[in-house]
Amino acid sequence: MKRLLIGSLAVVPMLLAAAFVAWKSSPWPSAWLIGRLMEDQGDASAQALARHVPAGVASRLDLRYGAAASERFDLFRRTDARVALPAIVWVHGGGFISGNKEAVANYLRILAAHGYAAVGLEYATGRGHAYPQPVQQVNAALGHLVAHAADLGIDSDRLALAGDSAGAQIAAQVALLTVDHDYAQRLGIAPAIGADRLRAMLLVSGAFDLSRIRENRNNAWVVDTFLWAYTGKRDYLDDPRVRLASINQQVAATFPPSFIASGNGDPLEPQARRLVTRLDELGVPTVGTFFPADHAPSQPHEFQFDLDTPEGTQTLAAMLAFLRAHTGCARDCANAAE
Repeated sequence: MKRLLIGSLAVVPMLLAAAFVAWKSSPWPSAWLIGRLMEDQGDASAQALARHVPAGVASRLDLRYGAAASERFDLFRRTDARVALPAIVWVHGGGFISGNKEAVANYLRILAAHGYAAVGLEYATGRGHAYPQPVQQVNAALGHLVAHAADLGIDSDRLALAGDSAGAQIAAQVALLTVDHDYAQRLGIAPAIGADRLRAMLLVSGAFDLSRIRENRNNAWVVDTFLWAYTGKRDYLDDPRVRLASINQQVAATFPPSFIASGNGDPLEPQARRLVTRLDELGVPTVGTFFPADHAPSQPHEFQFDLDTPEGTQTLAAMLAFLRAHTGCARDCANAAE
């Protein structure tokens, strides 16, 4: 027994060494742990939003836009809707490596109550699913929604593409390839829908310049983990594809009208402000929702999902006003609950 115990103890350092090597040679051990924490936060946010969801919203869950296991979407519409509605197509966040559509489902139910067909997209986030697969999937999902608009109750001529955090970056990249032929060619992804169908963007708590993502040194290790996993390259800043994923450097005057919001406590807020500045320079109709640097309490990453705060509710109201201005409203959403 003593010999067995000594032998077992001798194995422990080797196992720890092997674990350390795995940790340093792959982003996925760290990404998995961080992703689990983020998903727990997403679950808590979804639960807190549940009490804000009004009655009268119907759900169609886990519909398919493709053959892969991750290629699913949820659809929310008011039960009394009798016509095709403008659609909000939302890409969830999660650092490119985690998250799920369920985390944003209650927020989408709230948007749907205001007279929209709200769609929550799933996409591939696990190991072996690297950039640009999520961009390809969201692009394909838009094509599916337009092709099946009649069955889904969607007005395919009035689409708003939306996203939070990493989902905002993916959504912005899909929008750019949709409206900019040259960009689509350089990216190697043909747009699945016509540019005229995409009327508006909702981009909240997003990352829009991956080449400057390390500017906040406090979260540099987390950012490096995410982007190493997402791009498949440890030295992702040396990858020319990162330049194509950096929306601030690529955006064109054809970009759709955009609503952009970020909290003053969010490390990504400077990127959002720069995107608003760039779109203003290009003449793109843009609404930026930000807070003074000394705003208290400081508004964190993904602040918009907290509807128990005035900042969250005010941002939702501004978002809805922007949507009405740029997507219009079907006749039976004109009286939607405010």
